[in-house]
Amino acid sequence: MPRFDPNFTDNVINSMGPKTTPRFRQLMTGLIRHVHDYARENELTVDEWMAGVKLLNWAGQMSDDKRNEGQLVCDVIGLESLVDEITYTLANEAPDAPTATAILGPFFRADTPYRDNGANIVLTPPPDGEMTFMHGQVVDYETKKPLVGATVEVWQASTNGLYEQQDPKQEEFNLRGKFRTDEQGRYSFYCLRPTPYPVPDDGPAGKLLELMDRHPFRPAHIHIIATYDGYKPLTTQIFDSKDKYLTNDSVFAVKDSLIVDFVPRKDDPQAGLELEYDVKLVRAPAQK
Repeated sequence: MPRFDPNFTDNVINSMGPKTTPRFRQLMTGLIRHVHDYARENELTVDEWMAGVKLLNWAGQMSDDKRNEGQLVCDVIGLESLVDEITYTLANEAPDAPTATAILGPFFRADTPYRDNGANIVLTPPPDGEMTFMHGQVVDYETKKPLVGATVEVWQASTNGLYEQQDPKQEEFNLRGKFRTDEQGRYSFYCLRPTPYPVPDDGPAGKLLELMDRHPFRPAHIHIIATYDGYKPLTTQIFDSKDKYLTNDSVFAVKDSLIVDFVPRKDDPQAGLELEYDVKLVRAPAQK
């Protein structure tokens, strides 16, 4: 004799009406089965369930257009990185794969301004920052031809571990910028060599890490979004090869192909380091 109603989960699934789309029905059926099985297997109590509900509510209450705490909760349990891996596995297994993807992260801003190529995005220079000239080319993955007028958007944390919207001492849009590639498909700008930083501990994501007895640190990285009409948009991160957290990123986002080397730059009074990074974009499927 089952301890719990053996028909309950099926009754919930079968309550979906005929207008439910096939894909949504598939997703919700799987979600309901897994969540119900989780509750039964662990004999989840009302108090424990309510603690989970409060955590989700807390994430929602903290989220706005400058910080997505719900996304950060997904990050620390590896869900966003797993979904990223599932989505792009086939492309990344190609012999000469397009640029690998990585998670968006919770501190993306949709209102970042465009800047001229060669601009300096370090609007609030930290005293311990290492200036870097970052440049590269955006190309078609198959033909290797440059993509003229592609958009390359970048953002990074300062050396104190904070993005500008977290830190009132940083100028707005510090360490952020959008760039359009030139006639050779090239982009360029001055930035900081990134440094590692901890996931914020003032919200549910940080609390989860504490409860799981895990360190909060992310390896040094720079975020990139590259877009071009007719091509799949690319969201990724690139990681400093010298960082000690590459093998234990708190959000599991590091991929070998995204690890880069910062090298000395000569004869440039603005930067002592240089990073060349090319981006390969894939054409979007033709619309039917």
